[in-house]
This record gives sequence, structure tokens and C-alpha cells, in this order.
Amino acid sequence: DPAPSGAPAGRLQLKQVADVSLGDGRFLISHEGGLRRQQVMCNVRGRDVESFVAEGQRRVEKLSLPQGVAYVFTGEHEAKRAAQRELLLLSLLASVGIVLFLWTAFGSLRSLVLVLVNLPFALVGGVAAVYLSGGILDVGSLVGFVTLFGITTRNGIMMVSHWQHLHDVEGLARGPELVFRGARERLAPVLMTALVTALGLLPIAIGSGEAGREIEGPMALVILGGLVSSTALNLLVLPVLYRRFGRSEAPGAAPA
Repeated sequence: DPAPSGAPAGRLQLKQVADVSLGDGRFLISHEGGLRRQQVMCNVRGRDVESFVAEGQRRVEKLSLPQGVAYVFTGEHEAKRAAQRELLLLSLLASVGIVLFLWTAFGSLRSLVLVLVNLPFALVGGVAAVYLSGGILDVGSLVGFVTLFGITTRNGIMMVSHWQHLHDVEGLARGPELVFRGARERLAPVLMTALVTALGLLPIAIGSGEAGREIEGPMALVILGGLVSSTALNLLVLPVLYRRFGRSEAPGAAPA
């Protein structure tokens, strides 16, 4: 067709084929997997992300969405979930390696169990700390549990290995005298470990609700709570358990 009047040959003016006006509308249309995607972003203040997402999911589930419309919560929530899964997997692998190493070092299943029995002692205080601080198990809390279990295992190794030293090297028979002497000689190292760790974490725990301490705060609270219970039970209950279930070889005998 010939060009309209007033326009160069082969060209059209926009006003000749369209009505141009200013208005409100989308400036960007995103697609993912062949489907349109609309992002709704927000910042959470005054509460944790996990409880916010849980409440958001409950409310969205009550809505009647049009056919073909779906929703998913992503961002920081999804990143935290992925970090938790990775941390749990790596902790499990590390725990298996630690158990095998301790079994080889002690040469006795009973001694290994006595060392690991400290972990429930620590778990009691750690869970209590999580509950009192709001009941949210996040990445910081998981890191705190991993660290706490390491400290608790070390204290158990100190106690059980010293009892074995008194039995195997110094020739003391397994009984009240051996248990009391071993606990008394390891009292100071165990208490100093707990005290120094607690003093170092106390400033972080006090300011756990401040911005920028989303990881360090819950971690410090879990470690502090677990140290209280594990140290007390380690010094009071573990000697009784060793007296009842410890190795029963004659003094100086090689472990089986």
C-alpha cells in the first residue's frame, strides 16, 4: 500500500497506527519454566523468618487461587533450609568418624558408650535454652549443638581416659576409690573448660536479639545451656555410671 500523506515512502508515523497515552502498568514481566512469575518481597522485623513463613503458608492455603496459579516461599527461608540440611548431613558424617576413632582409641565398647552418654546430658540444657529463647531451631542453634557436643565429648574423654589410666597404669582396682580420685583430679580441667567457654560466649548471648547476631546469638545460648547441664551431670552422674558399667579387667590387663 502507498505510504500515508505526510510520511516518507515506506514509513508510518506511530500516531497513524496506535493511540499513544501515559498510564500505569507492568514494566517487567518475568517468566520461569515457561510460566509467568510475579515476586512479592518483604523484610521481616520483630520476629523470626521461620514463624513468619509458617504463618504465611497457613494464610495462603485458605485462599482460593485461580487455576494455573501456584505459590512458593523462597529467599532467606529457602537458603536457611538448605543450610540446615547440609549441616545435618556433614554433622552425621563427622559423628560417624568420631565414633569410629574413639572406639579404636579406647578399645572398649563400654568406654565408648560412657563417653557418648554425655551427649544426652548436653542435649537437655541445649533444648531448654532453645525453648526459653522462643523455641525456634535455626541454623545458629544447630551450629551451637554441634559445638556443644564437641565440648561435651571432650569432657567425657578426659574423665573416662583418666579412670582407665588409674586402672591400667597405676593399678587401682575399679571401685569407689578409683572413681572418686579420677573425678577429683579432673574436676578442675572440666570446670575451667566450661567456665572459660561460658565467659567467652556470655557477651554474645546477652545481645542475641540484636541485628547482625542471628547466627551467633542462638549458638551462644545453646552452648551455655548445654554446658550447665552437661558439666553438672558429667561430674555427678558419669562417675556413678563408670562405677557400675566401666571396664572390669584386672589392673594392668590389656583391653580386649
